[in-house]
Amino acid sequence: MAGSVLTLYRLDAPAAAIAARFGAHAGADPWAGGTIAPGRFAPVITSGREEVAGPRPAGDPPRRLIPRLWGVPPPPSAGDPSRLVLTVRNPDSPFWIGNLRNSEFRCLVPASAFMAWGRIAPASGKRRQHWLACADQPLFAMAGVWKDSEISSLALLTVEANALLRDAGHDRMPAILPADPRAWTTWLRSEWKGAEALLQPYPSGMMRET
Repeated sequence: MAGSVLTLYRLDAPAAAIAARFGAHAGADPWAGGTIAPGRFAPVITSGREEVAGPRPAGDPPRRLIPRLWGVPPPPSAGDPSRLVLTVRNPDSPFWIGNLRNSEFRCLVPASAFMAWGRIAPASGKRRQHWLACADQPLFAMAGVWKDSEISSLALLTVEANALLRDAGHDRMPAILPADPRAWTTWLRSEWKGAEALLQPYPSGMMRET
């Protein structure tokens, strides 16, 4: 199941609560909570660039809650333009590194849980869904990056799986940021070296199944 760990996640909080948690302006975002699937819009938090054009405002611009489509159109070499890219496995890939080095394109992707398939049960031949959350932060931020396209879209950074996810048969997991506002600022504003250091497996002991 390599690479298949992230195909659904939940964001069980309204826009106002999300904005309050991450120090952002909710604006007119109508998000009321629910499950987010590939090809659907999701609330993300950006700092600086809101639209596809224009430089970052001077100073320390406010964070904003902005809708982005989950799933980036693939590069032409991929062959199938309909197969959206949901996650970033290799941040050094030429397809991603320009956006990741430009902090305007990094974003926080709020979530309350994500789904990971379990191993195949010998008796039934089926897999069970496991919904995993952070025990220390009911509303957490995953590291994301967005790209300019006809519709601005996002992908989620992944890292090596922790023991919990490896036991379920996965080699990757979403890059969940620490419950520390300084980490959120680093991902949104720092040079790439500082932001990249945040891409670490979340400790198994700090996760729980919902």
